[in-house]
Amino acid sequence: MNHVPFDYFPVVIQFLVAVGFVVLTLSVTHLLGPKAKGIRHDNSFECGLDSVGNARNPFSVKYFMTAILFVLFDVEIIFLYPWAVNFKKLGWFGFIEILIFLTLLMAGFYYVIRKGVLSWETAEEKD
Repeated sequence: MNHVPFDYFPVVIQFLVAVGFVVLTLSVTHLLGPKAKGIRHDNSFECGLDSVGNARNPFSVKYFMTAILFVLFDVEIIFLYPWAVNFKKLGWFGFIEILIFLTLLMAGFYYVIRKGVLSWETAEEKD
C-alpha cells in the first residue's frame, strides 16, 4: 500500500490541537492561579469540611451500606433496559417475568427500609 503522507494530516492536526489545549490550559492556570502558599493551601480538602483527626480512623458503616445498596439496585434497574427494548417481542411471557422481577426488587427494597439501613438518624436525634 502506498500511503500519501497527507492521509494522516487530520490525525496530526487533532493531536496538535489536543496537546496545544493541554499546554494552554496548564499555562493559563499556572499564571492566573493563586500564588500564596500557606497552611490552608497545603491541607487536604474534602467536601467543604475541614479535615479533623487521623484519616485512618474508622467511620460509620452506613456509608458502605448506602454505596453497596446503590450499586445493587442500580445494577438491577439496568436489567430493565433490555426488557424495555424487546417488550413487544417478549409478549405476555416477558411481562409476567418483569412483574416477578420487580416484585422481588421491591421486596428487597422494602426489607432494606424496614431494617432501617437508609435511616441516618440516631435514637438520640429522633427525640
